[in-house]
Amino acid sequence: MNPNAVEKEFLGAYDQFADAIFRHCVFRVSDREKAKDLAQGTFVRLWDYMSQGKEIDNMRAFLYRIANNLIIDEYRKKKDESLDRMRDEEGFDIGFEPRHDIEAKDDFARAQLLLDALPDKYREALVMRHIDGLSVKDIARLTHETENVISVRIHRAIEKLKTLSEKSHQNGKHY
Repeated sequence: MNPNAVEKEFLGAYDQFADAIFRHCVFRVSDREKAKDLAQGTFVRLWDYMSQGKEIDNMRAFLYRIANNLIIDEYRKKKDESLDRMRDEEGFDIGFEPRHDIEAKDDFARAQLLLDALPDKYREALVMRHIDGLSVKDIARLTHETENVISVRIHRAIEKLKTLSEKSHQNGKHY
């Protein structure tokens, strides 16, 4: 593939998937700045891969695989820091204008707390399905699991979220 075609394909992929990859990263790491870095890193790696002349069968799946690998690397680097501690010490900016979107910000923060309470595998499957809009089949391919395993994880994640939400209302917690 000639350099102009590679650049055109890359820019098309960026235009089509950059926002979705960023959203995915925000929901996975709960930090807007880290999510920006991870999304940027995803596209840097895509460019490196494409500029070597390597073919990509499914661009969306490939990008999510890169992003997930970067997220895993980030968790490994920060293994001893909890998400709550990072949120408390570094602040948590989700990019809403508080005067105009206070309800949306509160809903987002509540959803993020509920998601943070889920086991990693449940959270990952749920975010990929309902936030990123990936099919169960695509998630299975990305995670190297069966479609049945992914479907069960999504179902269990939803059930766990319902339970957590009900408990938080009963106990007056801020989930």
